[in-house]
Amino acid sequence: MNNIELTRISAEEWESAVVFRLFADQDVPTMTVPEQIAARVGERILDGRLLPGERISEQELADEFQVSRGPVREALRILEREGLATLLARRGAIVTELSAQELTELLDIRAGLFEVAVRRLMSRPCPELIPLMVAGTHRLQTLAQDPEAGESYAETTYRLLILVVRLTGNSRLQRMLTSISLQTLRYSKLGLASLERRQRSVQLWEQAILALQASDVEALVQLTRQRMDESAHEAVRLLGTREARS
Repeated sequence: MNNIELTRISAEEWESAVVFRLFADQDVPTMTVPEQIAARVGERILDGRLLPGERISEQELADEFQVSRGPVREALRILEREGLATLLARRGAIVTELSAQELTELLDIRAGLFEVAVRRLMSRPCPELIPLMVAGTHRLQTLAQDPEAGESYAETTYRLLILVVRLTGNSRLQRMLTSISLQTLRYSKLGLASLERRQRSVQLWEQAILALQASDVEALVQLTRQRMDESAHEAVRLLGTREARS
């Protein structure tokens, strides 16, 4: 998909706008067998079919995908690199637990990288950026009104941000932000679970468009950080509640 096509994304096309989640910068046909297994298992983790702390069985995956355990082990190492799985000595792999400390550390890095992306985009003409932001925010406005659309809203913000970063033309920055945004996606789903939080989030997206149209770089950077901070604060609150109950 080239930059011209990015400005023509309809609501119906939005879900397939990018190769989602793992390996967002790769074409699916070029993926190795371990990468394909990692992508499939990663989807299950992000969808909540595999829960934090749940064991990931090498043998069950080998049987399912009809491969030896070697490619499965490599797939698990990929998931560990992406922060979705934890490999334990003599115990195998588990889905990485969510923690407030990890979220705080990830957020600091992610916000810094997005500031680099924003300043790069604003430093040179990029006619595709405003139409893309408007199309994405329109989709978010619709999801913000649906009480059952929490996960779809979080996933759409992920897609939108990756598409925006693509416009920087910096492939290394894109890979870094794709990876770290993936690691924060499970937290984003927590932070955006309520209707109230999603409606607040979409207000910040709308304000960001106004700042973008006014070429106000500092306001755009501040709004990006504020949106991430507010979502993270809610995720930390919910994590604390869960820990207290357990």
